[in-house]
Amino acid sequence: MAVIHHTTLTPSKVELLAEWLPGRPWYRGGPGTPVLEKSGGFRLDDPEGEVGIEIMIVTDATSPERTTYLVPLSYRGAPLEGAEHGLVGTMEHGVLGKRWTYDGLCDPVLVTELLLLMEGKAQAMAQSITDTPDHEVTRAYTGGALLVEGFTPAPADEPEGTRLPTPNDTVLHIHRVLTPTTAHPPLPAEDALGHVATGWPGPDGDRLRAVLMTLRSA
Repeated sequence: MAVIHHTTLTPSKVELLAEWLPGRPWYRGGPGTPVLEKSGGFRLDDPEGEVGIEIMIVTDATSPERTTYLVPLSYRGAPLEGAEHGLVGTMEHGVLGKRWTYDGLCDPVLVTELLLLMEGKAQAMAQSITDTPDHEVTRAYTGGALLVEGFTPAPADEPEGTRLPTPNDTVLHIHRVLTPTTAHPPLPAEDALGHVATGWPGPDGDRLRAVLMTLRSA
């Protein structure tokens, strides 16, 4: 069970992401630094209790159109060997000390728990409350048991999002730029073998929802 510490982070998560996002091929903003707001998301538990796992939704409020991004993040107490390319930055945590923050799709612990969530073997947890399930997160999967042991993720960023091949002859498509709807639940693509979706509050008080990721045949 992940324990949520309500303490200071220096720099903050959105400050880290404001520096990191403009370098992504799927980033939709201009040359300036984005004005980011933390909009929503959820957490997953690392069974070993070593890695923090957060599926974060942030919105760039620089322009009236507002663009919402999906950023899975993992937090570690030491560098993750071989994942230097996925480092978002480091933060000083008021309780845990220095934390290395990674694009979570480069982290095998996060990817494993994400696949288990889709399969129905892991529980989405509230983003800011300890030991509280997030029942707004919906998931579905229609295939056989997913292979996750010993899996070293190799994500590929593209203009439309991130593709992550899995050991199951499938590809996990991460929808980095979210297309919100007010439908509940939002419908995945017809060719999806599995998906994960959730909601977050919109600027006008509506509850916005989107499919965050889909699993398709390779």
